[in-house]
Amino acid sequence: MGAYVIRRILGLIPVLFGISLLVFLLLRFIPGDPATIILGERSTPQQREQLREQLGLNKPLFFNFSGESSIFDSQYFAFMGRLLRGDLGTSVLRRTSVSTELRQFFPATVELSLAALLLATGIGVSAGVVAAIRRGSIFDAGSMFVALIGVSMPIFWLGLMLQYLFAVWLGWLPISQRLDQDLVRGFEPITGLYVLDGLLRGRPDVSWNAIQHLILPAVALSTVPLAIIGRMTRSAMLEVLSQDYIRTARAKGLRDQVVTVRHALRNALLPVITVIGLQLGLLLAGAILTETVFSWPGIGTWILAGILGRDYPIVQGGIMFVAFVFVLVNLLVDLSYAVIDPRIRY
Repeated sequence: MGAYVIRRILGLIPVLFGISLLVFLLLRFIPGDPATIILGERSTPQQREQLREQLGLNKPLFFNFSGESSIFDSQYFAFMGRLLRGDLGTSVLRRTSVSTELRQFFPATVELSLAALLLATGIGVSAGVVAAIRRGSIFDAGSMFVALIGVSMPIFWLGLMLQYLFAVWLGWLPISQRLDQDLVRGFEPITGLYVLDGLLRGRPDVSWNAIQHLILPAVALSTVPLAIIGRMTRSAMLEVLSQDYIRTARAKGLRDQVVTVRHALRNALLPVITVIGLQLGLLLAGAILTETVFSWPGIGTWILAGILGRDYPIVQGGIMFVAFVFVLVNLLVDLSYAVIDPRIRY
């Protein structure tokens, strides 16, 4: 197990290096000059050039062949040097540490992603198991049809429809943000997860209000992973239910619930766990549309604002952090296989 973990961790190095190179290049290909965006269109060329020099944007992208300084005195190697020291840089627009802003915005995305994954896993696994047991029934066809709609439906459209129906028309739920404004002014979070912080502070009203704000964006964000998890669970369960040991368990007189949960579902969980782990990484990285529609102050809207403002440190640091979380989640999923199936050894 230890050797396997070390090999996997070492294998993450070239992956993260490739991501850093790709993000660095794609940002430079986006039209627009950060100096012009910061200073405005009425700034003089001298002012813009001075700001580019302060930000290091006048340096070569990769190698410096001028001979005036080191060959590695470039934008990319400066970025990698800070990254290896654990320094994600400083925001060009706000002049604050990227790490500080990351700690401010990331908990909101974590809370939203975990809520969406909880909905997707609970409903998706349950629907997939029942669909497999009742193969060919109306429930099987209906659930898979709904799953297909869930994969195909644009999240931003679904989010707007949920807002109109439950917030504007019925008035049951808040339309956006994480808390009501009167609660925000008198509440100091601990972890940044408002549902948990309300309980830790002895403020159940804050937790309940945070849950109300969380329902609509979590439902919108959970539709795609719910459909994928449901279809994967159904396929895995159908394969396991056709195995000889399932027929043997039924022949021994075991109850259907015992056969389904203890024998079939546990052996069908490996591909489902893999999909759940991938979906968690995708939710953490791809909640931009949902956060934008619901004005959710998470890492997605933060990175989007950095892209629009050509704030290179925010985009580079934010994407590298999300990439690290993504590969770490995949590593934990792989290690969980041995817990789920004791036959697996590394």
